[in-house]
Amino acid sequence: MSQNIESHLVENRVIKPTREFSKHARIGSMADYRRIHAASVRNPAKFWAGEASELVWGRKWKSVLKWKAPFARWFDGGTVNVAENCVDRHARGDRRNKAAIIWEGEPGEKRTLTYGQLQREVCLFANVLKRNKVKKGDRVIIYMPLIPEAAVAMLACARIGAVHSVIFGGFSADSIRDRIADSGATCVITADGGYRRGSIVPLKHNVDAALTGDTTVKRVIVFRRANNEIHIEEGRDVWWHRELDYVTADCPVVHHDSEHPLFILYTSGSTGKPKGILHTTGGYLAQAYATTKYIFDLRENDIYWCTADVGWITGHTYLVYGPLANGATCMMYEGAPNWPDPDRFWRIIQNYGVTVFYTAPTAIRAFIKWGDEWVDKHDLSSLRLLGTVGEPINPEAWMWYHRKIGGGRCPIVDTWWQTETGAIMISPLPGATPVKPGTATLPFFGIDAAIVDDNGKEVGPNVGGKLVIRKPWPSMLRTIYGDRARYKKTYWSEFPGYYLTGDGARRDKDGYFWIVGRIDDVLNVAGHRLGTSEIESALVSHHSVAEAAVVGRPDEIKGQGVVAFVTLREGEKPTAELREKLRRHVGAAIGAIAKPDDIHFAEALPKTRSGKIMRRLLKEIAGGGDVKGDTTTLEDFSILSKLKLRDA
Repeated sequence: MSQNIESHLVENRVIKPTREFSKHARIGSMADYRRIHAASVRNPAKFWAGEASELVWGRKWKSVLKWKAPFARWFDGGTVNVAENCVDRHARGDRRNKAAIIWEGEPGEKRTLTYGQLQREVCLFANVLKRNKVKKGDRVIIYMPLIPEAAVAMLACARIGAVHSVIFGGFSADSIRDRIADSGATCVITADGGYRRGSIVPLKHNVDAALTGDTTVKRVIVFRRANNEIHIEEGRDVWWHRELDYVTADCPVVHHDSEHPLFILYTSGSTGKPKGILHTTGGYLAQAYATTKYIFDLRENDIYWCTADVGWITGHTYLVYGPLANGATCMMYEGAPNWPDPDRFWRIIQNYGVTVFYTAPTAIRAFIKWGDEWVDKHDLSSLRLLGTVGEPINPEAWMWYHRKIGGGRCPIVDTWWQTETGAIMISPLPGATPVKPGTATLPFFGIDAAIVDDNGKEVGPNVGGKLVIRKPWPSMLRTIYGDRARYKKTYWSEFPGYYLTGDGARRDKDGYFWIVGRIDDVLNVAGHRLGTSEIESALVSHHSVAEAAVVGRPDEIKGQGVVAFVTLREGEKPTAELREKLRRHVGAAIGAIAKPDDIHFAEALPKTRSGKIMRRLLKEIAGGGDVKGDTTTLEDFSILSKLKLRDA
């Protein structure tokens, strides 16, 4: 049996940066990239010290890195305050009256906070936290809609040294209860409700349900957003706006140790059991700052929009901390992309003159499914750079994004990274890297990424294997909160000294990284190890298909059979003839071994609220069993029952 993951999908299209874009870019040529990257991997400490020195420090570090695998201390001995770097240093200077956050609510309200105003709001709320006995090191749960106050709450925690744990506003009471119990949180910051597809999400009601029985939570601070009726528990619950009456905006900066915990972010992982990923202060901020600056090639007049919610790592790093550390103007939108119509995003881009747009492949595939007519209504000429994040993007979806949204002129940065890595690890640089649809291309500065076989030996070009990172990086997770043994076992035990990403990948002859899917999702078909993302890409390249997810099911002869769940574009009809056409299409693109044994047509696929397809649940359905795994992160529960009925 072949031990390495096989990769068969061939992509020959190459799109080079325009001469005009390269001329003004921070990194304008591949020669520059190669020179800086080689030096940064040879001496990572020197590179990261240079980036960190652009930030404001209370006390400079004594050593850039102390590494005793698998535990790192970055900028050891230094002290720093994240809120000072994201807010105060801009508010003290020329950016005081520059827009920091431009916000639009789903019902249509509009607000802008300048850096001066944001500083005042952060200081006021930091004093509210202190008034409510939140102190340095305390864990604080933030469970809010995507409103400016969510960012204010994060920055206020960072200012006083409290450790925040943001929970996405769509999660259930059970999810909140589990995270409070694991973190030992003493305070919850929430809102009465938030808006999603025209309905009010009852946030405070969910918090109340989570706090029944024994709990470590002593205080709940409630922001008034939706004016829905809620219960206020005397002695525990206070209103945000009333608390502001008791405090001033005088909250001097206190510098925290570079390794002081900044936040815990829970990720479900493949087993469904949440893991509390712990990130610290100085190293995380340095890499968030540097990656945002170079990869999004930020300019002073950019209107930058990362569509992620703050409940996900993308929202932490590329909606709040990275762009604000760079003094950028950040667009923030509360609601769904198809409310009240499927052109909400395009209307926002046109109305605000958005220049940099960063979204997920699953959203891009949804836009394709909804139809080009929604895009054609709007002028998207303000855009100069596009990005994608969350999972590998299918080459055909990439091409649609390039042509239809970017007008064929905008570079696309297809970024690979994880909750655990804290910041982008592999990505094109928009003024330098010739891109190929579907690949994250090359490692960022200071990142030593490799693909290895099961023995930890690096493999050659176009040989599939396991993606590892061979050297520590500043924004890396420091541990799983409260479980150092699990941290070591999960990420560092298979190849000692190397971080195991959990992704299968290959490198092509140009050294570009192609992610072929989670190692857990690799299929063993008649002795061949096939990555699911390549089969999905082949399916999506057919003109009838909007989205596809591929999983395995037990097969007595082949070991595993290939099962595809497919959603069709508007106007396409599911037929036996189309099913056979799709099988042949995959065979032509990859080879007969990859032809799906079963193709199930679905109205929609089960996804997390961050837009990732929950293949774990599809695997259970494909195997004919009941869905037993954790479903608390599922956005639409009705999708599961429809899939099971259809396959009954």
